[in-house]
Amino acid sequence: MKEKKDLSKSNEEWDKSTVKKTLERFPEREEEFATISGIPLKRLYTPADIDDTHYLERLGYPGQYPYTRGVQPTMYRGRFWTMRQYSGFATAKETNERFRFLLEQGQTGVSVAFDLPTQIGYDSDHPLAHGEVGKVGVAIDSLADMEVLFDSIPLDTVSTSMTINAPAAVLLAMYIAVAEKQGVPMEKLRGTTQNDILKEYAARGTYIYPPKPSMRLTTDIFKFCSEKMPLWNTISISGYHLREAGSTAVQEVAFTLADGIAYVEAAIKSGLDVDGFASRLSFFFGSHSDFLEEIAKFRAARRMWAHIMRERFKAKKDNSCRMRFHTQTAGCTLTAQQPDNNIVRVTLQALQAVLGGTQSLHTNSRDEALSLPTQEAVQIALRTQQIIAYESGVGDTIDPLAGSYYIESLTDEIEKRAMDYIDRIDKMGGAPSAIEQGFIQKEIHIAAYEFQKNVDQKKRVVVGVNKFTVDVEQTFDYLRVDPTMETEQVDRLKNVKVSRNQSKVEPALAALKKGAEGDDNLMSLILDAVRVYATLGEICDVLRDVFGEYISPDIL
Repeated sequence: MKEKKDLSKSNEEWDKSTVKKTLERFPEREEEFATISGIPLKRLYTPADIDDTHYLERLGYPGQYPYTRGVQPTMYRGRFWTMRQYSGFATAKETNERFRFLLEQGQTGVSVAFDLPTQIGYDSDHPLAHGEVGKVGVAIDSLADMEVLFDSIPLDTVSTSMTINAPAAVLLAMYIAVAEKQGVPMEKLRGTTQNDILKEYAARGTYIYPPKPSMRLTTDIFKFCSEKMPLWNTISISGYHLREAGSTAVQEVAFTLADGIAYVEAAIKSGLDVDGFASRLSFFFGSHSDFLEEIAKFRAARRMWAHIMRERFKAKKDNSCRMRFHTQTAGCTLTAQQPDNNIVRVTLQALQAVLGGTQSLHTNSRDEALSLPTQEAVQIALRTQQIIAYESGVGDTIDPLAGSYYIESLTDEIEKRAMDYIDRIDKMGGAPSAIEQGFIQKEIHIAAYEFQKNVDQKKRVVVGVNKFTVDVEQTFDYLRVDPTMETEQVDRLKNVKVSRNQSKVEPALAALKKGAEGDDNLMSLILDAVRVYATLGEICDVLRDVFGEYISPDIL
């Protein structure tokens, strides 16, 4: 205590003497120094700014509670994070070719991007799908497409992440059925279904059903996988999309963990034991532009989740308290102006994710502000990860920024501010209620507005956009999806419907409807329908008939 008082006194003396003299000659920049979350930044941080009296309680060791310093005892000294590039466009054939290219280039996991019709449960021949088929991801209408998507990709050795939410159960069923055709039993499958419907209502919008039946589908996946797919991560609770919608780092942590609390509560209410499913929960965060704030964010989130699971939900197993997360560099920070600058942005964002202890990483491509990435751009993005892993040396020691006065102070401050948000959400009745009331959406909208206002007023510099601009922009060959692809996909779907055994499809869909009207676990029924080539749209339409569709309220 005396040492900290002495430090505070000497800091004041330093300010009044050394700093004051320098400022008289060289004034500091005329701006408010703060993180993107609005946390004010001091000129200097010292031991007086951190609580170093409870090291084991606040930091501890990697692989031990509260996991502030990492979830594995050896972290990247054992093996590097999974390099998992998010890919998908046009038809299953084109995307399969991209997957195989990336695996040949050293990618260590597959991550599937689905087109918008697939994400909201429509087949490619639906009128609402016209013009959107294969544009922002791959079109998957039936098991036949899934068979092509994973052709020659060994599902017993490659882990797969699927960014799918409202129809997550259907796509997981298709994946299981493809693996069966490869001779791989479902208990050996490794990967993740995003399966995070709450953030769809809050920030992203690719929902289908109202919240209650959507949460039922989520917990049905929890139950099914806890019994039959012990290696599968049943949900990737996503802060990334909240961040892309405009949230701050503090809000990203708070709202993501609030959603996580809601999922755990729903699972327990459905009869699951917390230690029976919690170890298969995973998270997904963005890695934005404020380098040191993002590192502190990852560390704070890990510690907060450990405390939530042990203290709030009384989890007994250490694995139930470990936050494992995938990270993606921030697509919302990429600029159409001077696209090569995006390579630098992505490099920094990837580095901060690694310094923050991520388990899996996607690096965005330089051209994504303008189009889906070309093969050349994807290769550069993957090489960025490989250079960080194999050349930079940052993975050779664990949590290398721990003990930094600033990092530890910022980690504590993010935790405090995020917990304040969670307390407010608890008082509203939890995340689903806070979303219904529009609270989370409004907070994100306000943060997004403030950030953009600062960019427009040049209080926050975006290189190449509001400063250091050029008169003539560099030209690129961008990836363009062939418009005739949609016709080919629709023809393929017609062929599936003609060639399948309709006498098996109709009973499977009828059984699914009956199960949805009752309280059956729907995963097995969906799997039965998928195996006989019922389409995504047909399955989702059955559930639409029973559950209805969600219409977002006007919150502004």
